[in-house]
This record gives sequence, C-alpha cells and structure tokens, in this order.
Amino acid sequence: MFQDVKKFILGLCVISGTIVGVGIFSLPYIASQVGFPLLVFYFFALGAMLIILHYFFGKLALQTPDSKRLPGFAEIYLGKRGKAIALFSTMFGFLGSILAYLIVGGQFLEELLSSCLGGGNLFWTLVYFSAGALLIFFGIKAVSKIEFWGLVSFFLALIFIYLRAKNYIVVENLGLEKKLSQLNFKEIFLPYGPVLFSLWGATLIPEVEEMLKGRKRLLKYILPFSIIIPILIYIFFVYLILGITGPQTTTSALVGLKNFLGKGTVSILLFLGVVATFTSFVSLGLTLKKVFWYDLKINKNIACFVTCFFPLVLFLLGIKRFIPIISFVGGITLGINGILILLMYRKIKPGNLLVYPLILILFGGIIYEIIYFLA
Repeated sequence: MFQDVKKFILGLCVISGTIVGVGIFSLPYIASQVGFPLLVFYFFALGAMLIILHYFFGKLALQTPDSKRLPGFAEIYLGKRGKAIALFSTMFGFLGSILAYLIVGGQFLEELLSSCLGGGNLFWTLVYFSAGALLIFFGIKAVSKIEFWGLVSFFLALIFIYLRAKNYIVVENLGLEKKLSQLNFKEIFLPYGPVLFSLWGATLIPEVEEMLKGRKRLLKYILPFSIIIPILIYIFFVYLILGITGPQTTTSALVGLKNFLGKGTVSILLFLGVVATFTSFVSLGLTLKKVFWYDLKINKNIACFVTCFFPLVLFLLGIKRFIPIISFVGGITLGINGILILLMYRKIKPGNLLVYPLILILFGGIIYEIIYFLA
C-alpha cells in the first residue's frame, strides 16, 4: 500500500510539475482580454479533452514496449510518415517553447537587475541565454532537482503574496461582467492555444509509465489528477495577478506587479520566476539536444548548436511576442501531436467514437492558430 502511494505521488509530481511551466505567465493577460469566466471555461473544457487524450496515450504506453517516445510510437502505429510528422512537431514544439522561456526569462532578469546594474532587454536576454547554453552544452543533470524546488518556492511565494496583498485584489478587475457578445472572433478563441500549451503533459506519460514498473495500473488514476492540479493552480494564479493588476496586467504577468506591491516583494517573485524559467529552459534544451543527437543521429556539438542558437536567432529577428508564440506551439504543434495520439489510439480501439470529434477540435484549433499567427 505504501509503495502504491509513493509511486502515485511520484508520477503525479513528474507530470504536474512539468505541465506547470512558462505558460502560466501568459494566463492573467489572456484573462484580462477575455474575462476570467471565459478563461475558466477553457480550463475545464480543454482540461476534460486533455484528460481523455492523456488517458488514450497512457493506454498506448501500456501496450507499447518501453523506451519509446512519441516519434517511436508514431513509427509503430502510423509508419515512417507518422514518425516524420511526430519528429517535425516535436522539434518545432520544443524550439518554440525554448524561445518562449528565453523571452520571459530575459524580461524577468531585466526587471530584476537593470535598475541597479543597467542594461536593456537584449543584454539581459543574452546573459540569460549564455548561462543556459553553457549548461545545455555540458549536460548538467542536477537542474531537474533545482527545477522542482524552484517551482515549489515560486508557489509558496505566491501564497505569501496572497496573504500580504489580498486587500489589493479588486473583484471588478476579473472582468466577470464581460459577455461573449462583447468579444470579437479573435478574442473568443484567444485562450485556446495558451491553455492547451499550459495543460499539455503527454510528453511525460511514457516516462512515468516506465517509472511505475510493477504498478502500472496506477497510471490511469494519476493522469486525471495531473491535469486537475495545474488547473487549480492556474485559477489561483490568475485570480491573484489579475485581481491586483487588472487592466495593467502585462503579457508576462509578474512585471505588472511592480506598480502595486513593494519593490522587495516583486524582486523576490522575479528572482523565483528567473529560477523557474531558467531551469525549465535548460531542461527543454537538454531534451531537444538528445532528440537531435539520438533520434536524428546529428553530431552532439551540432545538435547543441541548433538547440541553443535557433531560438536565439528567431529572437534577434524580432520574433519575441510571447502570447503568439505559445499560441502557435500550443494550437499547432501540440494540436498535431494530439491528432497523432488519436490516430494511434484508433489502431488499438477502432470503435471509439470520441476520437473523431476530438480530431475535429484539434484540427480546427490548428487552422485558427495559423490565421491568428499570420494576422
């Protein structure tokens, strides 16, 4: 019994801890544009869809040999073309996510240090990038432990801020009175990509399935809670930030707090935000480097170079709008991954009627995000 509980908590922490990432910082701004109720609706609607999709992928993981990830699954169930599509969506999803971390991490570092040390956004983004690239190159493994405790510290700080600043929360800032009739087409669907990005955890399911070993039956109980817990965290975070900053909410959430809370309080949050984004930046970089190195058989140093410098080049070219980037990754690359999972699940359960409407939703999301990104 004790071992079951231990394995359950471990698996739950791995998936939920990975799900809660840079996407959280986009959510207060999204809510400021569409209203808190519509964002909560997206949490539960897409959360329900992702619980089903993660459950399907868990079933696939249980019926597939270990040491396989999405491209390997796609090759088994969908052939070489499926593997190629999975590799494409995985690589671009990782590159887009790394770019998002670079944008937000550089912004947090600038806000934290520029007032005393000088330097603009480009300088501090390059500092953030250089430190991360070195760790990715040398393959530091301890970063995952730092990531966990950094995330724990960040949310403890949020609770502290709530207790200290709850009197600053203004219910009117939540946009409870906003109606769908007041929003245009673009605004109504604005939360889709960021929420999908913020709740996606399918990448970790095969790893957790392997970790469970003789207790793999626990996987089906872990998966729904691994989505529900991040949803509750996100609702609290949005309520706290949006309730304080209201119309002054920034696209990366924490920066806007400086106009309301003391400099010391905001500096602590920014420091923990830098730690949380930086460790995830390195973790994603290490994972993508292995995809290039192991799966595509690219030289290790070249794999590291592409992993690090491709997002930097995109940033230097001016692709630094945080919300469109995570919308693109969430709606398009993760949408493609979701469709692949559903097509694979159809191979083992051909009679399941949920597959087709879910494919239509994901495909519709891809079309919307392409239009939104190009607009």
